[in-house]
Amino acid sequence: MTKIRKALLCRAAAAFMAAAALFASSPASADAGFETWINSFYATAAKSGITKATYRQAFSGVKTPDPDVLEKARYQPEFKHKIWEYIDSRVNPYTRKIGQEMAVKHGRTLAALERHFGIDKTILLAIWSMESNYGAVLEKDERLHYVPRALATLAYADPKRAKYAKTQLIAALKILQNGDISPRELNGSWAGAMGHTQFIPTSYLLYAVDADGNGHKDIWNSVPDALATAANLLKKNGWQSGQTWGYEVSPPQSGSQYAGQTKTLAQWAALGFTRPNGKAFRNTDQRAELKMPGGAGSPGFLMTKNFFVLKRYNASDSYALGVGLLADEIAGYGGMQQAWSRPDGSLDIKQKFELQSRLKELGYYDGEVDGNFGSGSKAAIQAFQNRNGLAPDGEPTQHLLKALQN
Repeated sequence: MTKIRKALLCRAAAAFMAAAALFASSPASADAGFETWINSFYATAAKSGITKATYRQAFSGVKTPDPDVLEKARYQPEFKHKIWEYIDSRVNPYTRKIGQEMAVKHGRTLAALERHFGIDKTILLAIWSMESNYGAVLEKDERLHYVPRALATLAYADPKRAKYAKTQLIAALKILQNGDISPRELNGSWAGAMGHTQFIPTSYLLYAVDADGNGHKDIWNSVPDALATAANLLKKNGWQSGQTWGYEVSPPQSGSQYAGQTKTLAQWAALGFTRPNGKAFRNTDQRAELKMPGGAGSPGFLMTKNFFVLKRYNASDSYALGVGLLADEIAGYGGMQQAWSRPDGSLDIKQKFELQSRLKELGYYDGEVDGNFGSGSKAAIQAFQNRNGLAPDGEPTQHLLKALQN
């Protein structure tokens, strides 16, 4: 082999090794960048009174960003689902049944909170359901994130949420420094919402309550503390005790033109807006805004002040509507009287429960009959479809339900 050829081969090998080293070091570089960010952020935290000891404790063992946080940040169901899908998954016979059971189990606590804060117990139960499925989410480790790591991930790698994440991270560090919870228990959602009632750190610092009197404000392990903290938030944001969140209404034929307008309930009644259950509005001088989340031709809702107070908990109209509707169902007032304008072939919530129940009876499904079609339900549908010569798309439809009924 000539010297020239040897030199060329050596250069090629060197180039290959350099490229391999570059690609091999990319993950390490990303991790190193995250660690550098954590180290540099202490100067900001220190200005807010965070000690070095607290900071070291918070980030002990944290070396890499949380990839699941960034994935979940791209998906928020309040804004991606159709209104009927969102409501079906949160307001249904399952969530009503568990809410009524919790109303009995925690009756003394809820009665005391009603007296002290003036918030109806069913509203607190509905929030608890919406936020953590009555605490069930806290038992599923795969859905929880270590809050300092999650917020540092957003601050480091999500430019849209960086400012929010830095503010919440400092608040989370203050919670640790105050001694209310240990680092091991400081878990929450991808965005840092924590405990049974899913408070972000800054809101926790503003509203957290030690309702069980043990000397700690603990929304992770204490149901009284968590529900009292939710009640405190609503009260301090102007909740009107004894008043409803709103009314489902049947709009007149041209009623959708008024969507977004605010009038007194008496004025709405004069325009032909009525309650589908035939009952009259209470406190007709109260002002309410018309919302039609399903669009023209769908049920309407006249939202009073308490609806907008619920939005201080979560800024989504869908969320606040879900809380109000579920609270009414837990209280025994009945559900929506009118049907959503669903696409042809789709199922309503009763049909979703029937479909899951039939799949379970036939041995295809072994999960909870709750009206939610996650991976377990979809796998069961596909198994039934494959067994019966149907296209295995895993979708719950009228056609599928009829096949199961037959």
